[in-house]
Amino acid sequence: MAVKMRLQRHGSKKRPFYFIVVADARAPRDGKFIQKLGTYNPLTVPASIQLDRQKALEWLNKGAQPTDTVRRILSFKGVLYLKHLLRGVKLGLFDDAAAMTKFQEWHNDHEAQITRRNDAHKKAQRAKRVYTPVVKKVETAEAAPESQTEA
Repeated sequence: MAVKMRLQRHGSKKRPFYFIVVADARAPRDGKFIQKLGTYNPLTVPASIQLDRQKALEWLNKGAQPTDTVRRILSFKGVLYLKHLLRGVKLGLFDDAAAMTKFQEWHNDHEAQITRRNDAHKKAQRAKRVYTPVVKKVETAEAAPESQTEA
């Protein structure tokens, strides 16, 4: 049985909300699934993702194939990097503690980058909202120059 990690759409028309699920590849998109791994809401800025990292890693190790969008989500959350590090541990390239420290370093840098990106977005939004009144120059009619009135 081929198992896929994919998105299951919920929400109303033009208001999508997705569950990240593990399902049989033959099951319909919104049909029966094996296990729910998390949620994905693309409407928030930035998109909000809730994911159980351990469950996702277990299913990847069991051979579940993620769809393209779910692969991007797993990569963003660090699940694929963690799988890569644990494969290095299995091959004897480094020990488990070294893998976890590498992952923690990556995770901290990634969270800092996300925070910077969110702060920049909020700052840009605030700059758009600032009201600056448009001041039109009104030319005052000055007295005609004397040279024209004397002629």
